[in-house]
Amino acid sequence: MTGPILFTERLILRPPAASDFEAWASFSAEAETMRFLGGVVPRETAWRSMCGMAGAWTIRGFAMFSMIHRESGQWIGRTGPWQPEGWPGTEVGWGVARAFAGKGYAHEAAVASIDYAVDVLGWTDIIHTIDPDNAGSIALARRLGSVNRGPSKLPPPLDSFRVDAWGQTAAEWRARRASRLDKVGIA
Repeated sequence: MTGPILFTERLILRPPAASDFEAWASFSAEAETMRFLGGVVPRETAWRSMCGMAGAWTIRGFAMFSMIHRESGQWIGRTGPWQPEGWPGTEVGWGVARAFAGKGYAHEAAVASIDYAVDVLGWTDIIHTIDPDNAGSIALARRLGSVNRGPSKLPPPLDSFRVDAWGQTAAEWRARRASRLDKVGIA
């Protein structure tokens, strides 16, 4: 495994590992989960997707993390920095397996991932490419403080997907983080 390991209250975020494959393949076969992530794919395609993500850690030095539930050790999704060739910006994305959706894991993981992208990778801007019909991800982007910057274009073979770029600058993220910490008495 190449890359950092991040810990949140309920999650471990780490680069994908071979042991993640069965859960990754199940995630990739969930129609509701994959509705806005390119559609359901067979195991063989899920394998290539996972290996591409793992390979990006070696080639780029960053990619999405596997989200591991700290208490159970279960793989529950993926989140993190993502910018393959031709991508419209420096993205922090997310996807949570259906059994774990709606429990705040995506938010918890996205906050840690944005902190990592800004503080460690030095990114000055963060986007989230979101289908305009994906109400759940739009709500999460808003909760993170991102705003809709309008339609964006993904590279082939994803260029037919409708997406808006939601985003914020690193300075905006840092200001929100400082405000959040002040409110809970951590700063």
